[in-house]
Amino acid sequence: MFFQVVMFVWQFVLDLVAVLGMTDNEKDLEIMLLRQQLRIVERKQARGPQIPRWQKVPIAALAVRLKDKANNAREALAASVRLFKPETVIGWHRAAVRRKWTFKQERKPGRPPIDAELERWIVRVAQDNPDLGYEKLAGEMRKLGFEVSKTTVSTVLQRHGILPAPERGRQGSSWRVFLNHYKE
Repeated sequence: MFFQVVMFVWQFVLDLVAVLGMTDNEKDLEIMLLRQQLRIVERKQARGPQIPRWQKVPIAALAVRLKDKANNAREALAASVRLFKPETVIGWHRAAVRRKWTFKQERKPGRPPIDAELERWIVRVAQDNPDLGYEKLAGEMRKLGFEVSKTTVSTVLQRHGILPAPERGRQGSSWRVFLNHYKE
């Protein structure tokens, strides 16, 4: 396979060099000769040949270049592309461009995770102050120098299995906590 690709590229480069050295009349005659040969091949084959992707790329690139240069692109492609439908060749080009510009994302989608230290602070402040809601906890975090939203606070507390403010306050309440709170 590798050898086939190298040979194909080498032949393509040689064809380019040969075309550069030809006059316009020689090019026209060669085009006519090649068209006649292609018509013979078309009559013998029911459908176009099956070719690998690496052979489709130069055909697609040349067809798109012809499409860009010609006055009536649709007719120029129909007259020039004989073994395949012009739409097929343009489809090859679109697929090649799509493959070139797609890339694997290096990070997971969504918001980046918050810092572990911030998460520890949120959990600690929430456990020390069971009556504070999400918004007040976010305000306390701002006082400590962290910029955090109430939604982030809610997400962190849910992740750690800590209930919202009213339930959290009632859950840990005991007579000792109650009496210490109102102790003078």
